[in-house]
Amino acid sequence: MGKRVLVIEDEPNIIEAISFILSRDGWTVHTHADGASANAKIRTTPPDLVILDVMLPGKSGFDILRDLRADDETASIPVLMLTARGQTRDREMAQRLGVTQFMTKPFSNAEVLESVRTLVAG
Repeated sequence: MGKRVLVIEDEPNIIEAISFILSRDGWTVHTHADGASANAKIRTTPPDLVILDVMLPGKSGFDILRDLRADDETASIPVLMLTARGQTRDREMAQRLGVTQFMTKPFSNAEVLESVRTLVAG
């Protein structure tokens, strides 16, 4: 495959789990834990997919998503948004901002892997 995924998440256990299952499947996984500098990280080396947590230090996942969609260079990157807060209003806000897929925590490894494969395949 050789596709690149950027995981923007501040929870070490989640970073480790996602990195493990994706790298085992042949993905190159980069991680970033700070919301404030996440958009700069994405622009520096645009990934094939962003896995984005909602609650991050410095800047929320919603704000990061809004900025991604407003920038022509990053607007088309698929975004899988993860959150422990799966309320309807969070899901609706993510959809308004242009999320590609929304997933609540806890999630299964198989669910993440299938979503990543599907989103990058288009």
